Amino acid sequence: MTEPKTDRPEEVLEQLHAPAEAGDSDAQVNLGDRNYEGDGVPQDYAEARRWYLRAAVQGVARAQFNLGTSYDNGQGVPQDDAEAVRWYRLAADQGNAGAQFNLGNMYLDGDGVPQDDAEAVRWYRLAADQGLDLAQFNLGRMYDNGQGVPQDDAEAVRWYRLAADQGYAGAQFNLGNMYLDGDGVPQDDTEAVRWYRLAADQGLDLAQFNLGRMYVSGRGVPQNYVQAHMWYNLAASRATGEAREDDVEARDLVAGQMDPTQIAEAKRRAREWNEAHPREP
Repeated sequence: MTEPKTDRPEEVLEQLHAPAEAGDSDAQVNLGDRNYEGDGVPQDYAEARRWYLRAAVQGVARAQFNLGTSYDNGQGVPQDDAEAVRWYRLAADQGNAGAQFNLGNMYLDGDGVPQDDAEAVRWYRLAADQGLDLAQFNLGRMYDNGQGVPQDDAEAVRWYRLAADQGYAGAQFNLGNMYLDGDGVPQDDTEAVRWYRLAADQGLDLAQFNLGRMYVSGRGVPQNYVQAHMWYNLAASRATGEAREDDVEARDLVAGQMDPTQIAEAKRRAREWNEAHPREP
């Protein structure tokens, strides 16, 4: 990657433009990134797309992937699923894991291509085999639901675990569900709690709700209404719509079994948890 030898924005652009105009694909991608992110220049998706295109036609996989993303999201160009697929495929055929994952999504949803679960699985697997946690999670879901592959709980667990071990909260939550129900693994409430907690500590409201339920029923942990109220409260603060209504209802039900001192303690713990886990802007 062509990198400028300065941190001053005006000098960065000056050093990148000459090689980029001369056809240096590294400089072109670098300029595309800086315009896309607004790094040293005003954010300009159209300008980012212009530089990505110049590198993409030279066969640079990352530029092809970024160009596909531009068409996919309508950033700097009119939204166009077919064009997104075209550029994703070029990058995916070169082994770009992000493009393989996105191409899998396009086949899963039938965006720009005929809907095809088996083809979605094929592309997810290519990206998952490169270690992309998002693809591992989606491949786990395909096995979990029997989409594009025969339903297989053990394979679902295998792929969820690979993503969960990388810290992907959705996979941690789903893995908790597998242990809770004994699907693809021996039933184990303690393991379910462990995985729910990892996802809950990342702010996933579904995991926070399920962790609250475990504390209410005393499954995998000693029964503790204060902890249950705390997790229900945290889930309610993050969820929306019907999910939030369910969280609030569960919190209020457990509150009915607590005295005012316990409720105050639960709220204090929720505040402290929020302070220790600030939300990303």
